[in-house]
Amino acid sequence: MEKELLKKLRGDAKSIEDLNRIFVDLKKGLIEMMYDEEMKEHLGFSKNEQKEGGRSNYRNGSYSKKVRSKDGEIELEVPRDREGEYEPKIVPKGKRDIFGIEDKIILLYGSGMTTRDISDNIKDLYGFEVSETTVSNVTNRVLEEVKEWQNRPLKEQYAAIFLDGLYFHIKQDGVVCKASVYGMIGIDMDGNKEVLGLYIGASESAKYWLLALNEIKTRGVKEVMIFCTDNLKGIKEAIEAAYPKSDHQKCIVHQVRNSTKHVSSKDIKAVCNDLKSVYNASTQEQGYQRLEGFRKKWDVKYKYIGDSWEYNWTELSTFWKYPPEIRRLIYTTNPIEAFNRCMRKVTKLRGSFPSADALLKCLFLGVRRLEKKWSKVHNWGEIYGQLLIISDKN
Repeated sequence: MEKELLKKLRGDAKSIEDLNRIFVDLKKGLIEMMYDEEMKEHLGFSKNEQKEGGRSNYRNGSYSKKVRSKDGEIELEVPRDREGEYEPKIVPKGKRDIFGIEDKIILLYGSGMTTRDISDNIKDLYGFEVSETTVSNVTNRVLEEVKEWQNRPLKEQYAAIFLDGLYFHIKQDGVVCKASVYGMIGIDMDGNKEVLGLYIGASESAKYWLLALNEIKTRGVKEVMIFCTDNLKGIKEAIEAAYPKSDHQKCIVHQVRNSTKHVSSKDIKAVCNDLKSVYNASTQEQGYQRLEGFRKKWDVKYKYIGDSWEYNWTELSTFWKYPPEIRRLIYTTNPIEAFNRCMRKVTKLRGSFPSADALLKCLFLGVRRLEKKWSKVHNWGEIYGQLLIISDKN
């Protein structure tokens, strides 16, 4: 029976293109059949039944509607009723996409493809054209989600928040300008990571960082135990103003990287080993003693290294206040560095973005995909126990 049915469906088809046309016709027939069943349920009588006296509503012809599907464009005949009360359910009014084409457009946009690339890919895959304007309009649906996400309530307490800025190029009035995106990743008291927000500013400064920190405060964040950052411009002043009771740890890895940027190749190994002895010390006092020893040895050649460590020592030495389990979590900004790499990956195909909204859409979709892969911080049970003790002491 199944073979006979398949033979009948195949008809004179001799190629994949012929089969695709059959699939389109089959879908058209099935959808229109479902329309007919919906109208029958709506009116209370079928198409071939006589209209009984007293009934004010009945079928009133149909209208054509084109929709996109994964097998190509389909032209449907949608039935109408005289009083205009029938609301199609199988393909609702206003819907021009079936079988997830719009979802695929959003997925491709979130993977970093340009509107032109998406338009070309849809044509290659599904055989019909979707203009760049249509792609942009479809992805604009995400902006409402972005707005809700940016304004969602946050938890009252976070164990740590990692901050950093990324630079992108945005077109403004026909001119490509550099814009800074401020990113924040929080680790809550259950050991879960989440992106708290993405904020676009003209450049990194105390003013913009303070605006971002005050914004998460208005969304409910009352206490942050530790802020972890690179040596960002203005970040120290912003943290002190918004969360004066919080600790601030600057990234040791970045400090070492910046310190050794201009060290000669013959000295690099020795300098790195001596700096390693500083931050691997058991206590802050021991670390500072080793820094003094480093200066005596290297100030003749590289005084700027010692000066930088001295200037930033308060924020570089914060991690010594905590036990080893927590030190490993906060001495480096690895969580947000990994996040930044993922954001770079989803934007690498873009030389610039046509607007700030276009950039936010792309980054938000990247965040949504990334957060699905995140798991609880390793060894959180021990870390949590230590945090509770420290929190009680304070």
